[in-house]
Amino acid sequence: MDEPVDAERAEVGEGALALKSYAQTRYPIVLCHGMAGFKAMFGVIDYFGGIASALRSGGAEVYATEVPQFDSTEARGEALLAQVEDIVARTGSGKVNLVGHSHGGLDARYVAAVRPDLIASVTTIGSPHQGAELASFLQENLREGGFAEGALSFLANSLGAVLSLLSGHTAPQDAIAAVRSLSATGMREFNARYPAGLPAGRCGQGPAEEGGVRFFSWSGTAVVTSLVDPTDLTLKLISTLYSESNDGMVGRCSSHFGEVLRDDYAMNHLDEVNQLFGFINLSGPNPKSVFRSHASRLKAVGL
Repeated sequence: MDEPVDAERAEVGEGALALKSYAQTRYPIVLCHGMAGFKAMFGVIDYFGGIASALRSGGAEVYATEVPQFDSTEARGEALLAQVEDIVARTGSGKVNLVGHSHGGLDARYVAAVRPDLIASVTTIGSPHQGAELASFLQENLREGGFAEGALSFLANSLGAVLSLLSGHTAPQDAIAAVRSLSATGMREFNARYPAGLPAGRCGQGPAEEGGVRFFSWSGTAVVTSLVDPTDLTLKLISTLYSESNDGMVGRCSSHFGEVLRDDYAMNHLDEVNQLFGFINLSGPNPKSVFRSHASRLKAVGL
């Protein structure tokens, strides 16, 4: 007697079935935004532009989180932890794969340090593990209690409040704490408290796993990648503060954490999450494909 035909395979074919499960990780993927980020504005504009849906089309279970747009890493990390605990409880998954962009990668490191039992992996994208020169510049040139510091605090905190409101959330903002967290000094202190995954040398590979948690990172080194993206010129200006190749916000070596998958993608800081409005480097890799490939990697190692 002939073997029974699998209905789904008969309907979509072997190749299409493989694509449907390409990104189907064992544990849910949790996306963590960076500074001035959000889950979705107006319920339509995603911080991770179209990436969640791309991952879901490959079979992944994906959740986007939202933390204070401007605050210290520990404060943002605590807000992220509460959401991770909720996701684990609602899904019964036991653990999650954290994927954080920029400051979000540091938030993810914090959560993995304080609750490693909930975390299968941490992947950081364009995160300043050794500090960001822009934050260091601001910290060094803003006098505590001075007019410039007050003006920056007011403007950034107001921006954070607006972004929070537009995304349907409310959260306290502390731009000065955020700047200090991302400065070289702030990161030295943070790394001393939470060293897991860090390379022994500034530009080396970090340990791929510690305490049962896998660590990965990637980043870009392009700055101006689109002639129609107005944010590229801002990134170009910021990049002049850096002494090493960078993505317009974070230096190449500073982005190293855990297993460094690549540190020279033809992407700038916003391209890494398919922003702004998809104005990316048309001759470079598609960020959605990079995320999908990483989900497949997580799947392959049982995560």
